[in-house]
Amino acid sequence: MSVNLQTPIDYLKGVGPNRADLLRKELGIHTYQDLVNLFPNRYIDRTQYYKINQLQRNNVDIQVIGKLIKFEEIAQKRGKRLVASFQDETGTMELVWFRGQKWIRESLKLNTPYVIFGKTNWYNGKFSMAHPEIELKEEHEQHLRSAMQAIYPSTEKLTNKGITNRVMTKIMQQLFIETKGKFTETLPEYLRSELKLISKSEATFNIHFPKHQELLSKAQFRLKFEELFYIQLQLILKNLIHKSKIKGFPFLIVGNYFNSFFKEHLPFKLTNAQKRVLKEIRHDLGSNAQMNRLLQGDVGSGKTIVALMSMLIALDNGFQACLMAPTEILSVQHYNGLYELCKELKISIKLLTGSSNTSERREIHKTLENGELQILIGTHALLEDKVKFKNLGLAIIDEQHRFGVAQRSKLWKKNTSPPHILVMTATPIPRTLAMSVYGDLDISIIDELPAGRKTIKTVHRYDSNRLKVFRFIRDEISKGRQIYIVYPLIQESEKMDYKDLMDGYASIERDFPKPEYQISIVHGKMKAADKDFEMQRFIKGETQIMVATTVIEVGVNVPNASVMIIESAERFGLSQLHQLRGRVGRGAEQSYCILMTSHKLSNDSRTRLETMVRTSDGFEIAEVDLRLRGPGDIMGTQQSGVLNLKIADIIKDNDILQLARHHAKQLLKADPTLAALENKSVLHTYRQMSKYKNIWNYIS
Repeated sequence: MSVNLQTPIDYLKGVGPNRADLLRKELGIHTYQDLVNLFPNRYIDRTQYYKINQLQRNNVDIQVIGKLIKFEEIAQKRGKRLVASFQDETGTMELVWFRGQKWIRESLKLNTPYVIFGKTNWYNGKFSMAHPEIELKEEHEQHLRSAMQAIYPSTEKLTNKGITNRVMTKIMQQLFIETKGKFTETLPEYLRSELKLISKSEATFNIHFPKHQELLSKAQFRLKFEELFYIQLQLILKNLIHKSKIKGFPFLIVGNYFNSFFKEHLPFKLTNAQKRVLKEIRHDLGSNAQMNRLLQGDVGSGKTIVALMSMLIALDNGFQACLMAPTEILSVQHYNGLYELCKELKISIKLLTGSSNTSERREIHKTLENGELQILIGTHALLEDKVKFKNLGLAIIDEQHRFGVAQRSKLWKKNTSPPHILVMTATPIPRTLAMSVYGDLDISIIDELPAGRKTIKTVHRYDSNRLKVFRFIRDEISKGRQIYIVYPLIQESEKMDYKDLMDGYASIERDFPKPEYQISIVHGKMKAADKDFEMQRFIKGETQIMVATTVIEVGVNVPNASVMIIESAERFGLSQLHQLRGRVGRGAEQSYCILMTSHKLSNDSRTRLETMVRTSDGFEIAEVDLRLRGPGDIMGTQQSGVLNLKIADIIKDNDILQLARHHAKQLLKADPTLAALENKSVLHTYRQMSKYKNIWNYIS
C-alpha cells in the first residue's frame, strides 16, 4: 500500500507531537507532502576528510577523523563552556559546547575514533569547532549516506530545540523508508522523453540524497520544470476558461467617433507599436470573449491615445467607458488631456474624485445612469456603490499595481455583464515576471517612443561637483527652461527626510535668490490645497525651480521642464529613478537627468546608477531591478504570493520558465480539456492542485 502524502507530519516515526508543532510553525510543514518538498538550500561534499594540519583559516564546513583526549570545563560570564581536545596524527584542535555539556560528557568516550563535522574557527592561535556533529567512526561508515549531504532551510528556534540538519536528514530518510521512495508521476511520458527528464521518484530521491553531481543537476532540472510547468498550465487554463465562459460585449462597429478622431483630430502620427497594440485591442473587443489585457508602455510612449481610441470603439457601439487612476493628480491630468482631445467630437466626459463636490456628484450619478455621460475619469471614487452606469462597456485601469484584485472586480460588478478590461502600466514588467504573474492576461507592449522625442541625457555627479551643477541650472533657466530637484522620502525617518529637504531648499534659495528666481516647494506634510497651488505655479511657469519629495513621481506633465536633479540618488530604487527621469523630456528640447550622490556607495547602488546612465529602456532597467531586488519586492504584497516558489527561481531559471510555458501552451492547444489518455497524469495533478491550492501540495 502506498503511503498517503496528505498524512499529518505527526505520524512520521521520529517526529512526535512536539517536533511536529515546531516544524509546522517554523517551516510550514504540515504533511508528508510538505516534508518531501522541503528542498535543500545547498549541498556539502561528505567524501572528503581533512587532517588537522591541512585546515585553513577560513570558516568552512569540513570533516576530520580523530580521538578525544581530554575534557575541561571553563567558567565564563554566564555559566560554563565545555572544551575537548581532539587529536589526529598531525595535530590537535579544540571542540567547544556552550550547552548540553552533561549529556556530551556522559555519551562521548575518550581515545575512541570519531568523525567530526562542522565549521572551523581560528581562536587564540589554534583551530576550534563549536557544537560539531560527531559520530563514532564505525557507525559513520555504516550509514546510508550520499556523497553530497543536503543542507536544509532552518531557523534559530529549530536549532535551539535540537532539530539540527542531522535530525532533518534522519527524518527525511524515515520518510523515504515509509514511502519506499515511490512517488506518483506528474508529467506525461511523451513530454518526459522529449525533454529527457528523469522520473518523479528518481528526481525526488536525488534532490535529497544525490548519488553524484550529475544526478543532482538532472533532479533539479526536472523539479524546476515541473513547478513552472504547472504554474503556467494554471494561468493559461484560467485565461482559456475565462475566454470561453465569460462572454464580453462584441464591439462589431468601428464607427464615426473612432474614424473621425483618427482622420481629423489625431494630434500626431501613431507609432508602429501603437498601431500594433490597437489592432490587438480591436481584435479582442470584436470577439465574443471579455477582453482582459495588460498594456505596458514606458513613460511617454503614448498609452493615453491608445486608451482613448479604445474608448471611442466602446462609444461607437453605444456603450460607456471609464478610466480609473490611483491618484488625484494623475486622474486630473488624464481628464485634462482627454477633455482637450474629445472637445471637437462633442463627447460628454466628466471627472470624479474625492474632491468632487456634492452637486457635481449628483449630476454625474444622474447622467451616468441615464446614459448621457459617455466617459467617466476618476480615482477610487469610481468604485463607490452610488456610482452606477447605464451600460459600461470598457473599464481602463491605470498603474494597475496600485490596485488590488478586489478593486478590479468591484468595477466588473458595475454591470450585469462584465465590461472589457484594459489594464495599463508605465512600470515596465520584466518578461519573466509578466509571464508568471500576469500569465492569465493577454499582454500588449508599446516599445517605441513617438517620433521627435529626444533621449534624455543622464549623468552621475558627486556632491563635490555641486557648484558646477548649479552653474548648469542657471544656464538652462536663462534659456527659459524649468528644473525639478527631488529629495528622497523614506518612511522610517521622516524627520530626517524633512530636514534634508529643508536644508536643500535653504541652500537653493541662497544660490538662486529672489526676485530673479522663483522656487516652488512640495512635500508630503503640506495640505492638498497648498500642494496644488505650488504645482499650478510651476505648471504655469511662474516658478523656475520645483523642490519636492517624490510626490511628483506619477503623472506630472510640464513640457517646459528640461532638467531633473535627483538628490541622494543612491537612496532610490531603479524603477523610481526611471519614473522620475520620465518627468522631463516631454517637450521638443534636449532634457537632462542628474543623479547626485555622496562618494560612499554600495555595490547595488553603483549598479543602479550605472544602469540609469547607460540605458533609458524601461524593460532593460526592469530586468536589472528584478536581479537586484528579487520578484517579491517588485510585485508588492498583492501579487507576490503567486511566486511562492519552492525550487525554481524565476530570474535564474528564466530559460526553464520559457520552456515550461511553451510546453504548457502546446499541450493545451492539442488537448484543451486534458481529456486525452496520455495526459491523465496532468489532469490528476491539476485537480489535486485545485483541491489543495498550494502548487506543491499536489505534485506527487
